[in-house]
Amino acid sequence: MSNEKYQKGLEIRTQVLGEDYVNRSIQNADEFTKPLQELVTEYCWGHVWGRDGLSLKERSMINLAMISALNRPHELKLHIRGALRNGLSREQIREILLQVGIYCGVPAAVDSFRLAREAFAEADAESTR
Repeated sequence: MSNEKYQKGLEIRTQVLGEDYVNRSIQNADEFTKPLQELVTEYCWGHVWGRDGLSLKERSMINLAMISALNRPHELKLHIRGALRNGLSREQIREILLQVGIYCGVPAAVDSFRLAREAFAEADAESTR
């Protein structure tokens, strides 16, 4: 795709999730999954993440809470790493996940904390390479 929102979405998605992840997602797309990759890039990242109303940091905070509540571990781990790239501290992420525990249940928080520790370890390993 080459429309303006797709390009903007691709830039933001890459900034938040990392070039390796985004390139892999797009390059590994086949005939079945390519429309989903285009949809996610254009609409999620270009139309919504690309709006001026909230900063990327604020959007990451909201995403962490929602994805934790929805129990989507793969996406949560990915967005925890994105939140770190968007300037959230580990302490801020911890506070978001504690809030999830109160409003969405302790099991959601327990799983989210476990995934956060894994994401932090991966981020630490990348930074020492």
